[in-house]
Order: sequence, then C-alpha cells, then structure tokens
Amino acid sequence: MATGKKVVVAAAAVALGLAGCGSPSASNGSAKDDSGTITTATQAIDAAAKGPAAEIAGAVKGGTITVYSGSTPNNMDPTDIYYTDSGEIAKLLFRTPTQYDVRNGTPVLVPDLTDLGTVSADKLTWTFKLQAGLKYEDGSAVKVEDLAYAIKRSFAHDVFPDGATYQQAYFKDGDKYKGPYAGGDKFAGVETQGADTLIVHLAKPFPDLPYYMTFPLFTPIPQAKDTKQEYQSHPMATGPYKYASYTPGSELKLVRNTNWDANTDPARHQYPDGFDFKWGQDDVKTQQQVLNSAGGDANAINYVDVDASLVPQVLGDKKAQLVQGNGPCTYVWQMDTTKIPLEVRKAIAAAWPYDQTWKAAGISDLIGQKASTIMPPSVPGYTKYNPLPGLSGTGQGDPAAAKKMLEAAGKVGFEVSWFFDNTKPVSQQVSQVRADALKAAGFKVRPVGVATADLRTKISDYKSDVNMAQGPRGWCSDWPNGNSWFPVLFESSSVGNGLSWGMMQDKALDSEIESIGALPAEEAATKWGALDEKIMGMYVGIPFYYTKAGVVQGTNVGSTVVDPTQGMPFFQNMYLKS
Repeated sequence: MATGKKVVVAAAAVALGLAGCGSPSASNGSAKDDSGTITTATQAIDAAAKGPAAEIAGAVKGGTITVYSGSTPNNMDPTDIYYTDSGEIAKLLFRTPTQYDVRNGTPVLVPDLTDLGTVSADKLTWTFKLQAGLKYEDGSAVKVEDLAYAIKRSFAHDVFPDGATYQQAYFKDGDKYKGPYAGGDKFAGVETQGADTLIVHLAKPFPDLPYYMTFPLFTPIPQAKDTKQEYQSHPMATGPYKYASYTPGSELKLVRNTNWDANTDPARHQYPDGFDFKWGQDDVKTQQQVLNSAGGDANAINYVDVDASLVPQVLGDKKAQLVQGNGPCTYVWQMDTTKIPLEVRKAIAAAWPYDQTWKAAGISDLIGQKASTIMPPSVPGYTKYNPLPGLSGTGQGDPAAAKKMLEAAGKVGFEVSWFFDNTKPVSQQVSQVRADALKAAGFKVRPVGVATADLRTKISDYKSDVNMAQGPRGWCSDWPNGNSWFPVLFESSSVGNGLSWGMMQDKALDSEIESIGALPAEEAATKWGALDEKIMGMYVGIPFYYTKAGVVQGTNVGSTVVDPTQGMPFFQNMYLKS
C-alpha cells in the first residue's frame, strides 16, 4: 500500500490539486437513475463467462477513433499504471487473470486469462488456472511463468514507484521481497505448477484477490522481454490492440493485434481498426470540436469531464453527444488530526463554504454529486447516515457559530494552512473562498501558492508545515468493497505510505479495519458503512463531491457506455457507425 492511485478529473478539479488521489481500477457503480443521482452497485460475478463477448447491437468494424484529453498518463508500463485513464487504455492492450465486463451499466467480474480462482480452506492460498492457446502480439505463447514474473516485478517499487501495492500487505513475504532485480527470482508469495497453474500464497486472508487480479500489473510479462523502465515504450500486448507508435506525454496510436483471439475473451471487442490517443490538449477546445463533429472530429471523443461552459450545449441540441455514468471517487479537503485538535476541526467544518466552493470550482451536476460520507454511493456498503454537524456537503457555512466554537476552545486565531496552485484561476478562486470564510470565523489563514508542477509533490509531503488539504485529496475504489478504502486510507500504515486521510495512528482502529477486511464481501458491506460514519465523526476531512462521468463524443461514434470502475469511457466496446 505504498503508493496511491490517482484519478483523472475535470480540468477544474485538476486546478484544485485533486489529481493526486486514489482510483483505478475499481469496480463500482451501475447506471445513474433518472434523477441523475449515483446508484449503488451490486457485486456481480459471472465465473462461467466465456469468449467471444456478446456482440454490441449496431456495432460495425473499421475506422480509427480519436481520443482527446488535456491530462497526460504518466506511464504506460502495466506494472506502474495506477491512473484511471491509463488503466482504461490498458484494457485494450493487456489481458489480466480476471477482468470486468460492463453489462447494463454494471461491472461484472469475469474470467480473462485464468478462471476466477479457488481459495483454500484456511483462506491463505489461491489457485488460478491459465487458459490454453493464449498468445502475445508476436505470436509467442503466454506462459504461466510470465504471470508469476509480472507479480514479482510489481514488488520493484524502486523502479516502478507508482503502481498498486496491496500485494505488499497481503502476499506472503510481501513486506520483505524487493522484486526480481534486487531480490532475485525466489518469492514465497507466488509459484507455478505445470503449464497452467498459478498459486498465490497470502500472509493474511484477502477475499477480494480475484478483483485485484484485474489490475494491469497482473498482465503476463516474459522475463526475457523485460527492459525495466524502457518496457513501456512497447510492452507485449495480449489484448485486441497493440502499439503502432508511442510518444510519451503526447500521443499513443494503437492498431489491431492479429494474435488476439476473440474466442478466448468474454469481454473485449475489436471493432475499430485502431485508436489515436492525443494528450496534452486544450479540453474546452477539443470538447467543442467533438461537439461540432466537423470532419475527423465526428470520429472523436474527449474523456475529460465536460467543461461547465459547454453544459448548455450538452443539455440542449447536443444532448445526444453526452455520455453519462457513475464515477468511483470521493473528493475531500482533509485535515491533519495530528496538527489540528478535534474542537478546531469541528469549527472548520462549521465555517466551511460548501456552496461557494462548488461554484468557484466550476463543478456541475453532470460530473459531481455533493458528498457527506467517505465511500461514494456507488460502493456496496455505502450508508446514507444523517450528516454530522458541518459535514453535510451543502450550505454556505456559519462563520459566527464557528467563531463561538473557537472562543469556547480558547483557539481564536488558530492558523490553518494549505497549498494551492497559484498558476490556475480556478485554484486561486477556491483558495480565496475558503480563506474568506475561515477568516470570518476567527482563524488565521495561510494559503501557500505553488506551481502546477510542484503541487502534487507538495501536498504529498506530510512533513511540510501546512495542516490541511494534503494529499490524497480524493480516492476511488479499486474494487467494489470498503476493503479498497479503509485499510489504505485509515490504517496507521497509511501515513508512512503517503496515502492518509487525517493522519490517523490508532491501533484499535487498525484492528477493526483488519477484522472487517477479513470477512466475505457480503458480510463486510454493512460494517464498512458503520465504520464510515464512525471515522467521519473524527472529522478527518471536509467532504466535497462524489464523481460522475459526463463526457462528449462525436456524431459518428457508436453508443458509448461508461466503465464505472474507472469513470471512463469503456473503450473496448466502442465502434464507429460508418
């Protein structure tokens, strides 16, 4: 759990410094209901699913889909992928032991390279069986040893610092092994038997392992092809597409992988001839181009949430070009409980300018829903409890009441401080709204402006002298369970891992989280909901919003659906009408 997952969000949210947060490769969400609110998913599993995937009604083959984004994936190495955009793109390139199919808006866990696994009676050994006849893009065979090697590679966090880290906590000797480069090939956490059996040994029960096996880090990698940091320049594809060309930070062109066999794949399709991902674009400009759909832009999509300035169009004559769905994330302004006493945290909450912040950030109802809990409504176990005082996510705040609370605590003039992006107007506006409200409540405020390039590093440094709005400023589900929220954000280890909400160091809370996490998902769900309310009562953060996806597509793009595990377009089902 050493490194957090980050999420690609709307331009306004990036300006707020929200890009550094957990996400990913989650599973949650079903289609929104008619009221536009986020609905809670069920944990759907289809262990018997087989290829080929069911055909998409009206889909035809051919053409290239252009995909615009102002955000740029930091890495396309499967071991190092932990952003939602690169995680979604990875599904076109990399097959994993298990995967998700999106059916009627709901993610369903299905087999991919292997079955969904069998667990031993003591819950400490999982066995996965590899399909026969699988190939890489060059026609060579996928071997079970390649799956084991990829797992070992994921422990090399000195080389791949941004990848997911649950294996370090759950796999046997995961806290000791340093990967194949520094630690050698022997690792007690994984072994192979014969030509088709992958065995994972655990240090403690991990009932969600089949969900975790959907992550790109589990895609097979032949050891002989591993070029460490250079591997991302042309990784070995097992999915329906492969690299044609890659310019890091700018463009990735994909073409058909002729050695992908649809008959072995229960979830992916290969409708377009290729995809052209263009990053670092001006999102407002390219979103307008997509809406206008002139020439090649009729075949395009922009995967960043639609800008607030374009909302009138997508709710008007361009409504057919709006793609909506659930998102897997919650954003917060967290407070450092080691630096801010509880009574002061409550006063901050009382003064908080929710409505003004929402407006200043440019968040629309198409891309966000005001939050009052830790887990978003899309996660099973979400409980809509009565909001705690000051944590409702709505209202203009009450500075006068907050000042009385400070006076009673003898804390008038208490200094609150945070980093903000001083190069972005939206970030400046939000920081000023917050400063004005807290000043009126009797706080001394110290906003610290930094450049965009430095913001993520600054908010991730828990040793800095600020005491709120540190990172991660948001989190997204890794799979449909509180087990991908509470251990990573609230156990004592989260502080050392740089992923804490509130900097909690509570051994009793650690034990409670571990106890719930060992339960089967259906038993744990209600307990996670109760724990959510308990931790919010500690005032670890100010809730901001739950994410929803709202993106635009060109007029020649077939009916796109949202992958609620990522809050991204489900690329593997996309096609062009003509």
